[in-house]
Amino acid sequence: MSIEVVPVTSKKDLKQFIKLPWRIYSGNTKWVPPLLSEQKKMLSRRHCPFYEHSDAELFLAERNGEIVGRITAIKNDNHLMVYNDDVGFFGFFESINEREVAHALFDRASSWIRERGLKYIRGPESYSQNEQAGLLIDAFDQPPVIEMTYNPPYYVDLIESAGFQKKIDLYAYSIEGVTDIPNRLSGAVNKIMKSADFTVRNINMKNLDEEVERVKTVYNAAWSENWGAVPLTENEIDELKKKLKSIVIPDMAFIAEIDGKPVGVSLTIPDVNEALIKLRSGRLLPFGIFKLLWHNRKITGTRTLIMGVLKEHRNKGIDIAFYHETFKNGLKHGFNKGEMSWILENNISMRRALEKIYGTHIYKTYRLYEKEV
Repeated sequence: MSIEVVPVTSKKDLKQFIKLPWRIYSGNTKWVPPLLSEQKKMLSRRHCPFYEHSDAELFLAERNGEIVGRITAIKNDNHLMVYNDDVGFFGFFESINEREVAHALFDRASSWIRERGLKYIRGPESYSQNEQAGLLIDAFDQPPVIEMTYNPPYYVDLIESAGFQKKIDLYAYSIEGVTDIPNRLSGAVNKIMKSADFTVRNINMKNLDEEVERVKTVYNAAWSENWGAVPLTENEIDELKKKLKSIVIPDMAFIAEIDGKPVGVSLTIPDVNEALIKLRSGRLLPFGIFKLLWHNRKITGTRTLIMGVLKEHRNKGIDIAFYHETFKNGLKHGFNKGEMSWILENNISMRRALEKIYGTHIYKTYRLYEKEV
């Protein structure tokens, strides 16, 4: 029988949409199952702040009564306000290894986007670059770190055979086996701090709401020049705060200030995926929470999730100071490896600093694709 692509309209449909990855990744030990509670919230029009300003439609691909794929078509009005580029997006894509299934999903998502007056479809982004973005195109033998994507190798063929072409690559850098602060980094930060007009301090968790406002100010300004970046709304910031509050280590979260005003932010978090990968059901209850807490004790990796400096204060070495403090405090907490992700391929200055001063290397590549609808 032919493939039918239908919108998600019921609780049963939504459950099938959320649970499909468990079938796609059955037996894949590198896949990290998402928490079901987080997925439900993210896909809920009532609870996800994305739907306060934009729209999306969830679709399932069915054949012979069996769910064989899924996709979300996305119209991000905040993106359109910034770029006015007639671009819609696709995200939450999963499919069995059949071009026919994937092409049917892309056709349906493209039609939905075209019906809303847009000319291009780009992805994967779920829902924007502020959430998970990019298709993994290499390093499939490595599990993803927290809030990064993972997919089977055959997804590259499914997307490219549907007419999508590369738009831009996102890189993940890695450093492993850390036992001390790199000499080049120590030397560089000592030289910088002798004449620095800035200070670096830890985020004060007791005044978290005020600190989040400082982070938001820098984040939205510093990232505004990044290709494809969209400012976070108040409620999106609040949702991010709720998600990260339980895992943030205060002395690995920093604000750089000049005359008391924030000019840079850095946030490095434990790679909770090291624990979540052991929680194969995606459920915290009734016993998953105990397994999660047990494995949390054994986490050795981190991810630098946010690092940005206001344009007028770049080239002062604020980023180097951030990395130095992150190395120093990370070692105190027993972390010996880290991922810096993601970084745009055209962000040459940050890439050069990571490679020359910190001795890191690209170990994963994520690709955003685009085509006309």
